[in-house]
Amino acid sequence: MKMLGVILAGGQATRMGGGDKGLLRLGGVSLLERVIARLAPQVEGMALNANGDAARFSEFGLPVLCDPISGHPGPLAGVLAGLEWAAGEGASHVLSAAADTPFVPQNLGERLRAAGAPDAPVLAATEEGGKIWRQPTFGLWPVALRDDLRGALEGGLRRVVQWTDAHDGREVTFADARAFFNINTPEDLAAAEAML
Repeated sequence: MKMLGVILAGGQATRMGGGDKGLLRLGGVSLLERVIARLAPQVEGMALNANGDAARFSEFGLPVLCDPISGHPGPLAGVLAGLEWAAGEGASHVLSAAADTPFVPQNLGERLRAAGAPDAPVLAATEEGGKIWRQPTFGLWPVALRDDLRGALEGGLRRVVQWTDAHDGREVTFADARAFFNINTPEDLAAAEAML
């Protein structure tokens, strides 16, 4: 399995007042730098999914992939961008993580790969209050499903779990829900500072 990483940063950050959440600083370091540092050792290469002017991310030295479907269709468009890029790189799978999650697990790829589903998508999940919560921006995605995903998006599908369920999707539960803490508001950023 050749696994490449894609950091999803294509959202519009409306609850933060717009802009790029990944460029916000936490403990003096950008959120994106924190995600890159945690994801890079787990993959053989990495790209960033973001829309607009790619030059604003030049300091990170990563390929920047725009959504291949217009209209901001959500995280699945970023996954598709990653799958299409990975196909050109000869990879079999893409590991995705969100740009606004500074505590992403350092064993994310290892755990998802161990789920034993080479032809099916695998999502990270957490358990809270006896309920399983899938984390749809953290997944292991087979490159072979890229054409199917494109067709689904062009057909109007937007919900990640709807597509993964249709492809025998699996999930791997992580004990620490804080590992998937994402920063959507200024209050979340303050909470993350306390978590450091």
